[in-house]
Amino acid sequence: MVSPGGAPRAGEKGGASREGGLAWGAHTKREAQRLRLPPFSAPAPPPAQPAAPAAPPRLPRVAAPGASARAGLPSAAARAGGRFLRCSPVRAALPMLWPLCLALAAAAGGAGRPSAERSAVWGPGLRAQAALPARYFYVQAVDAAGQRFTSSPGENAFQVKITAPDEQFTRVGVQVLDRKDGSFLVRYRMYASYQNLKIEVKTGDKHVAQSPYILKGPIYHENCDCPQEDSSAWLEEMNCPHTIPQIQRDLANFPTVDPDKIAKEIPQRFGQRQSLCHYTIKDNEVYIKTYGEHVGFRIFMDAILLSLTRKVKMPDVEFFVNLGDWPLEKRKSPQNLHPIFSWCGSNESKDIVMPTYDLTDSVLETMGRVSLDMMSVQANTGPSWEDKNTTAFWRGRDSRKERLELVKLSRKYPETIDAAFTNFFFFKHDESLYGPIVKHISFFDFFKYKYQINIDGTVAAYRLPYLLAGNSVVLKQDSIYYEHFYNELQPWKHYIPFKSDLSDLLEKLQWAKEHDEEAKNIAKSGQEFARNHLMGDHIFCYYFKLFQEYASLQVSEPKIRDGMEKVPQPDDDLFPCTCHRKKAKDEL
Repeated sequence: MVSPGGAPRAGEKGGASREGGLAWGAHTKREAQRLRLPPFSAPAPPPAQPAAPAAPPRLPRVAAPGASARAGLPSAAARAGGRFLRCSPVRAALPMLWPLCLALAAAAGGAGRPSAERSAVWGPGLRAQAALPARYFYVQAVDAAGQRFTSSPGENAFQVKITAPDEQFTRVGVQVLDRKDGSFLVRYRMYASYQNLKIEVKTGDKHVAQSPYILKGPIYHENCDCPQEDSSAWLEEMNCPHTIPQIQRDLANFPTVDPDKIAKEIPQRFGQRQSLCHYTIKDNEVYIKTYGEHVGFRIFMDAILLSLTRKVKMPDVEFFVNLGDWPLEKRKSPQNLHPIFSWCGSNESKDIVMPTYDLTDSVLETMGRVSLDMMSVQANTGPSWEDKNTTAFWRGRDSRKERLELVKLSRKYPETIDAAFTNFFFFKHDESLYGPIVKHISFFDFFKYKYQINIDGTVAAYRLPYLLAGNSVVLKQDSIYYEHFYNELQPWKHYIPFKSDLSDLLEKLQWAKEHDEEAKNIAKSGQEFARNHLMGDHIFCYYFKLFQEYASLQVSEPKIRDGMEKVPQPDDDLFPCTCHRKKAKDEL
């Protein structure tokens, strides 16, 4: 498969540039105080309930009636007599009949309200030991007849309350995100650790499915340093896959790894010209030595390594991380290859690919300092497919020549493509030809448009996970560059491909317009891929499996080298935890 490409780098998702758009600093005390819910008293815990299902039951589908979450109006598509009643064409042709159509649409599904007994609740956030920065689970609305909703029953259809029965106060932030397809994503971030948690999911005054759910702990919050000593148990608790194909492909180039050898050779080969981090994880402590002038992006790698070591006992491992955009190991011969970990791979290099710093940071900072992450985007996918603008959309900076060509196409065919630059950096001398720059818009507003163009930046664009998670169809440029998940995507199933020189982009857009149902199904498949492969637990699993399998290739002991410094765990936690694992170990 040709590795896909396309779209701007970090910061361009909502506007700020990569160079200056990030607000630094992770979980400060002030931040925790800002995000924490007001304290409240918790009732005594009820008897423990059976475990929640691992996946939602397969149910018939029903379109939801009722109010639109944003406009306060009935859904524009309600199922009536096996037919969809759609009001958007009426609004365009006969606007005076628009209110009547809405009323009929609401009446068509009249009796449809979520059933507390039949609706489903499931997900990793119902497992005490599945520790994530922001935990999450799902609620699927099902009516009394057992039919699954396929559009929103209303953003307030379900209420979720999380309490710590053994504590006077519960410091947990909770958000219920309406995915507008009949399902809800519930996410919560803990700011303290608890012995037990009670999760109540209600519709009206009735408990949904097997609610309340009792999580028997201890249940640790993100900053709690309490690693699971048994990595196999952690992998099972996180429901990680046994193998990850991309990891197998990358490591196949390195039958063995000699830490002593690479500790000498990689700095000699790359250290003067590139920005590198030399890491050693020893006894679950992280050590680092940096090379090069621009090493500020080490903060992203530091953060994920520290988060991992707080959760699980990491193998002793020594490795180098490339902080630059471009992959480094370009030797053709399999002899004398150096293992370099990078955020982006290419068909012309042999770097070992990790999840991008952007996606990694969004996982670590969900419900923290980032507003765009793989959960928030699911609740902000814009209008329904039928109501989206049919112009193809793109915004970004001038980090590749093909982007200039895209803007030129947009000027020539403005009814087909809306593409413009939000910043000039690489081709400032051409600003008069391709400008003026336009204002940044919220990334969530991208999904007002049915067709999303994904085109390379300096390397692979890092917005693709978020574009896939929306409900617009992605048109993706063929590219030599790829992220950690690209090789699992399939053209014409998860996205519509177009040539790297853009020569067939107009043709592909025309195909999408003439095959609307097929394009809609591609958008849905891409969305399902993102939901099932790019959430926080998937990212943690990928990192751990990568380091675990890489460590198994080492033929000598990783060492804390001269010049390395320890990367400390954060010490600004407002509510420090007591680790029962360390306590039990100390008592032996």
